[in-house]
Amino acid sequence: MSKYSDQVISEISTVINKIPDDEFTEAAKAITSAKKIFVLGLGRAGFSIKSLGMRLMHMGMESYAFGETITPDFEAGDLLIVASGSGETKELVQKAQKAKALGGNVLAMTTNEDSTLHDIADHSIVIQAPSKVVSDSDFHSEQPMASLYEQCVLVASDALVLEIMADVSTQGNDMFKRHSNLE
Repeated sequence: MSKYSDQVISEISTVINKIPDDEFTEAAKAITSAKKIFVLGLGRAGFSIKSLGMRLMHMGMESYAFGETITPDFEAGDLLIVASGSGETKELVQKAQKAKALGGNVLAMTTNEDSTLHDIADHSIVIQAPSKVVSDSDFHSEQPMASLYEQCVLVASDALVLEIMADVSTQGNDMFKRHSNLE
């Protein structure tokens, strides 16, 4: 167990440490200046990005998982955060284009800075991990498929939360006030 968990942790650390600090800072500013925040991703990347939406809600921000039945309309001044390893998933690219057409902003979390999604986005966090489509990453992962990318979306999202917490002077105890209490 420890051999494999050490491998996973080492890979995550290597990739996360390649993300420039200014990408985090710009992403944090985009999040805190948005009226509403929508998160969008498919599969395991979708689960990871929904975790960011949940934490933003815990901080008191108006955040939604795109596609849920209770998701409101997207308007000018809103932010769509899209997690797509390839940056070419048609459905995700189309949603990003629509968000821009409606006067909103897009934050991309992708492995591919040469992608359509990266080009559409106002802000990007480029995660230099192999994805299921992009196999020319500088970094080789021992993990299958796009596991490393999906894990790094979660870790990068948690790092964003910490940066935003510091920027808006929020404490973890304050966030628990918005945690589900029907447990």
